Amino acid sequence: MPVLDWLLDSDPAIRWQVLRDLVHAPAEVVAAERARVVNEGWGARLLALQGEDGQWAGGACFPARSSNWRAENQGQPWTATLPTLQLLRDVGVDPRSDRVRRAVALVRDHCRWEHAGQPFFSGEVEPCINGRTVALGIYFDQHVDGVVARLIGEQLEDGGWNCEAENGSVRSSFATTINVLEGLLAHERATGGSAESIAARRRGEGYLLERNLVRRKSTGEVVNPAWLQFSFPTRWHYDVLRALEYFRSVGDVPDSRMDEAIDLLRSKQQPDGTWLLE
Repeated sequence: MPVLDWLLDSDPAIRWQVLRDLVHAPAEVVAAERARVVNEGWGARLLALQGEDGQWAGGACFPARSSNWRAENQGQPWTATLPTLQLLRDVGVDPRSDRVRRAVALVRDHCRWEHAGQPFFSGEVEPCINGRTVALGIYFDQHVDGVVARLIGEQLEDGGWNCEAENGSVRSSFATTINVLEGLLAHERATGGSAESIAARRRGEGYLLERNLVRRKSTGEVVNPAWLQFSFPTRWHYDVLRALEYFRSVGDVPDSRMDEAIDLLRSKQQPDGTWLLE
């Protein structure tokens, strides 16, 4: 089966994006397909899992404490409100639909962060979480200017961000930085940003580019071989594909310091035109 046919023979969450980005279908065709995400397939299933308390799995970043995932040492199950809203954004659920507006209003009014009970769209203390909160707030039309101001003030000397800064770290993290950059870019696209936020975003981009998106600045070594593998959903994690997608969305002429990452992406394409989930 040709790759395009294979992609179109899928969930509405995939089809509408294929119609927009690869088929270049008329806007009304894309919009009609996207509208199905709320009522069919993955998007509808995710929305249906929201609890009466407005949260998914009873928590903001983590499932409710009554869940046994911690005791069983099984790791984060990624079913709480933050990762679910990220998935809903990724699948392109229409934020203007009545169903989605009601769901987001419940989150705004009832969901609180585990850290200190802060309202969801007010953010908390970790920039990797707050960057995603900004991106979600912009997508779902919520006020997040205060979170953006906090992120600007938390940028480190080397240009990036790190959730461990509150514990004394002075070196940035690739993962934290990409989460913040995505949030700042979304905010800038929606509001125009400010001179300070634009400058912070550009400095953050420089942090990644100076390291060729994957290497230590000090030694030139690959920081983490896992970043050379492509996965979905990324949640808070970093990899080369996520960085390339960010810079694609910025829309600038590709910087030569991305060449290694682009070559890696091309090398992983399969003979049938697909890429593997690694």
